[in-house]
Amino acid sequence: MIDLRAARAAPEETRAALARKGAAELFDELMAADRAVLDVQPRVEELRSRRKLKGKPTPEQLAELEQVKAELQGLEEELEAAEARRREILDRVPNPPDVSAPDGFTDEDAVELRRVGEPPSFDFPVRDHLELAQAFGWIDVERAAKVSGSRFVYRVGDAALLELALYRWAIARLVEKGFVPMLPPVLVREQAMYGTGFLPTDEVNIYRVERDELFLTGTAEVGLAAYHTDEILDADELPLRYAGYSTNFRREAGAAGKDTRGMFRVHQFDKVEMFVFTFVEAAVDEHERLLAIEEELIGELGIPYRVGGEEVRHRGLVPGAGALPRADLDVEHDRLPGAPPRRPHAPRRQARARRDAQRNRGDRADDDRADGELPGRRGLDLGAGAAVGVRRAARAGRRGRPQLTRAACDTYGTAGCRSGRTGRS
Repeated sequence: MIDLRAARAAPEETRAALARKGAAELFDELMAADRAVLDVQPRVEELRSRRKLKGKPTPEQLAELEQVKAELQGLEEELEAAEARRREILDRVPNPPDVSAPDGFTDEDAVELRRVGEPPSFDFPVRDHLELAQAFGWIDVERAAKVSGSRFVYRVGDAALLELALYRWAIARLVEKGFVPMLPPVLVREQAMYGTGFLPTDEVNIYRVERDELFLTGTAEVGLAAYHTDEILDADELPLRYAGYSTNFRREAGAAGKDTRGMFRVHQFDKVEMFVFTFVEAAVDEHERLLAIEEELIGELGIPYRVGGEEVRHRGLVPGAGALPRADLDVEHDRLPGAPPRRPHAPRRQARARRDAQRNRGDRADDDRADGELPGRRGLDLGAGAAVGVRRAARAGRRGRPQLTRAACDTYGTAGCRSGRTGRS
C-alpha cells in the first residue's frame, strides 16, 4: 500500500516508479479516484456544518435544514461510493520499487549475486528426488492424487521423519539466536489476509472456507504478522523475533505445467519462517542478519547454494519508504538430473546505499497506512520432500508504533523461491 499523501505531493515521481512495475495506468486510476473523493468531501463537510445551529431554530431555518438534509444525504452517498472506489484501487497498487532494483519482469533479467559450493558429480546415473523416493517408498504421489487430486503428496516413513527433524532442527537453531517459537493458526479472517497484502491481489491462489468466512494461509507470515493486530508495541520491546512453523496451502493458479514433478509447487507444504517486528531504520540490517542465518543453516547441512536478489516485478516492503530489494537463497538442486531449472534473481544494492536511500526518502508511512505490505522474502529449498523453508519478514515503523511491511519466500514455489508471486512480493 502506498502513502496517498506522499503520492499527491509527488505524483510524477510516484507514477514513474510504479511504471517500472507496470502499474502506471493503475496509479492514474487511483489519482482520479482520489480527486473524486477530495471534490465531494469539502461539500459534505460544509453541509454538515450548516446543520449545527445555536438556539431554537426559526421556521425558516427548519425549512432550510430539511433542504440541507436532503442534499447532504445525496452527497454522503456519493462520497461513500467514491471512497469505496478509491480503496478498491489503492488495495491493488503495489509499492514503488527500490531505486536500486533493476528493471525486469522475466527470469532472463535476473543476476546471480554469489554461489557457495558446487553440486557433487557422480560416475553413475543420478536419480532425481522423486525416482529415489518412490524406489524406497518415501513419497507417494499416486495415492495422494486419489485422495486429494493433483499436486499433493504423501511423505512416508524415513522421509516423514527426516522432514520433521529438519523443521525441529531449524527451530532449535533459531531459538538459540533469540527467536520465539510459535505455531500460528492457519485459518484466518479476511482482515489478516488484507493486512499482509495477500488480498486482493493473490485471491486466485488462496483457499477460502466460505461458510466460516475464513482463509487458509499460504505462509506462516500471515498469522505471525497479525499476532499484534491493533496493538501499539513498546519501542523498548523491539525487535520482536518469531520462528513460526505451519502447514501452508496454495492453489497454484497459473502454474500449470511448471515444476509439476514431485515435491515442487504442491498445494500443501510445511515450513519454518523467521519473522521480525522492528524499526524502518533497522530493516536493512535485520534483512542482512536473516540472510546470514539462512546461509549458516544451509552451511551446517553442507549443501551448495546460491544467493540472488529480485527484480522489480516483485512487491515491495516498507509503506512510504519504497520497496527494499529482496534476496533469495536457493539450494543448488537445479543441476541435479531431473530437477527443474531455476534462475537466480536480480541483485540487491549494497547495504550502505540502501541506508542512504532510506535516509534521503525521509517520510515514513502514516499511522493510518499501518496495513501496508510486508518486506521481501527469503527461503531455503532443500527439495526431495525434505524441505525446510526458513523465511523472514521485517515489520518496520516509527518508534512506539511499528508498521506492517510485506515479506516472504516459501520453500517450493509461489510466494517464495520461484513463482515470482510477490509479486505478489
